[in-house]
Amino acid sequence: MKIAHIEFPEKPLFLAPMEDVTDPAFRLLCKQYGADMVYSEFVSADALVRSVKRTAQKLTIYPQERPVAIQIYGRDPKTMAEAAQIVAEAKPDIIDINFGCPVKKVAGKGAGAGLLNNVPLLLKIAEAVVKAVDIPVTAKTRLGWDDEHKIITELALQLQDTGIQALAIHGRTRAQMYKGEADWTLIGEVKNNPQIHIPIIGNGDITTPQQAVEAFNNYGVDAVMVGRGSIGQPWIFSEMKAAIKGITPTPISYQEQVKIIKQHVLNSIEWLGDEHKGIVHSRRHLAATPIFKGIRDFKSTRIAMLRAETLDELFSIIDSVENMR
Repeated sequence: MKIAHIEFPEKPLFLAPMEDVTDPAFRLLCKQYGADMVYSEFVSADALVRSVKRTAQKLTIYPQERPVAIQIYGRDPKTMAEAAQIVAEAKPDIIDINFGCPVKKVAGKGAGAGLLNNVPLLLKIAEAVVKAVDIPVTAKTRLGWDDEHKIITELALQLQDTGIQALAIHGRTRAQMYKGEADWTLIGEVKNNPQIHIPIIGNGDITTPQQAVEAFNNYGVDAVMVGRGSIGQPWIFSEMKAAIKGITPTPISYQEQVKIIKQHVLNSIEWLGDEHKGIVHSRRHLAATPIFKGIRDFKSTRIAMLRAETLDELFSIIDSVENMR
């Protein structure tokens, strides 16, 4: 499978862009454990153009995580084009446009999934970004605004005409947010449309190796994008890779999982250049990781782990869990 000039193995797995999740610290681990491409957190075009420091920091790319896509969002074609040119200076492999974020602070202001209510503007943004840079441009969107307006089959063709090089589709409407089940039937319909010649990437509810296999086999997508199922467990990609190859995944030992979780904290500290900030930034993954599930009377230890202020304190608490299992 190829996106523009970038070649991927058969049935590739991508790490989905997620706010406060897919920073370089986490992307490196996902790449190490099998993700074929990783995406940045979504980056505000307005903030980039205003040179907001925290936003500019999201453009950090490490050589070992390539190929990597940086995703931008906004509601103004000119600003989005200017932001894309700023992003291009960071030299990502792909610039991705967010037409799918459902949260109120994005969609409610007419960006992300909010643009599904204004398709002409959505297409103008795609055209403006494609024309602004030489880097391949892709897009990520949803089925539509709500059940009465599932426009993805037509929208996919319209986006293809703007010059984007691939399209990722989340199998929910904006109205669904992240509730209910993702509907992959329309994703498969887009992929199997003979008029579609760009790669179609399926996204939504891929949390187990078997689900990844079924997504490829049942819907024929070119790639599968893994989102929330990877939080706190970047090794999920290695398990999915094995299943796709027809190999029974070898479970990663608890000790190895702990080692990976600790490495993520260390990566975060290195990226942010501050021990406390790195620990705080890792807490979402520590809270979500499945490795501590099923441990009896774990609540107080979990609270202590998420309140730890120093690396020594945090790692000491994590190490103490071994005696609780």
